[in-house]
Amino acid sequence: MSLPDPQQLLPRMATELKALLQRRGIEQVRFIGIRTGGVWVAEALLRELGLEQPLGTLDVSFYRDDFTRSGLHPQVKPSALPFEVEDQHLVLIDDVLMSGRTIRAALNELFDYGRPASVTLVSLLDLDARELPIHADVLGATLALAPEQRVKLSGPAPLTLELQSLSA
Repeated sequence: MSLPDPQQLLPRMATELKALLQRRGIEQVRFIGIRTGGVWVAEALLRELGLEQPLGTLDVSFYRDDFTRSGLHPQVKPSALPFEVEDQHLVLIDDVLMSGRTIRAALNELFDYGRPASVTLVSLLDLDARELPIHADVLGATLALAPEQRVKLSGPAPLTLELQSLSA
């Protein structure tokens, strides 16, 4: 299987995000990346959009409902939101959308900071393995993987994708 090149996906994603925000009449937006890959994608999108603004980061480890399942032993780091969430239009960015549980956890954490005016979801990849009804508003690519396969994003520069096998 050939994996897409993030450097080729990002310009289109930036264009689609800009158009979506314009259609929705959103002029002021705050960007938040989910650790770690989502932060890398968010930084790359900000560069593509030519924006220099503070980037919020979320570590959703304690908000995951499967924290101890499947051998999850994350390196927990603090979230950092250098702006208010209340009544703000947010762009939430993750690298890989799979089950939807990371995004659910991120939304739970964001609402602990306040009630945003809106949240637009951007994801580099969708693995089409949803357990929750969560879909990206802007998406780089969709991949169909075998159950034992995963994709790992490496970065921050350059961003590269690697196919991994859980059975190895």
